[in-house]
Amino acid sequence: MTTFDEREKSFEKKFELDQELQFKVKARRNKLLGLWAAGLLGKTGADAEAYAKEVVLADFEKPGDSDVVHKIMKDLAAVGKPMEDHTILKQAERLLVDAKKQIMADTH
Repeated sequence: MTTFDEREKSFEKKFELDQELQFKVKARRNKLLGLWAAGLLGKTGADAEAYAKEVVLADFEKPGDSDVVHKIMKDLAAVGKPMEDHTILKQAERLLVDAKKQIMADTH
């Protein structure tokens, strides 16, 4: 194997690891966002954890964050606590920092 081939494989491996890390961080952020929303919905314990899992799974419906945001908006509106999308997105931004810290702590 040439030096070029070794470098190429190294870059490919780094790219894979970066993608995996981004996926984990986003999934953790969505879980934290789900737990936050669960609290607003009056859910605690196992119900809150189950709701957070629903939020994580909602992210696989379409690319981007709109599916997660719309799920939370719909669920909050259903219990008489409407919230605008920008408020949920702002909370998601805040929780992204926590998610990164948690994932990085888990990997070390």
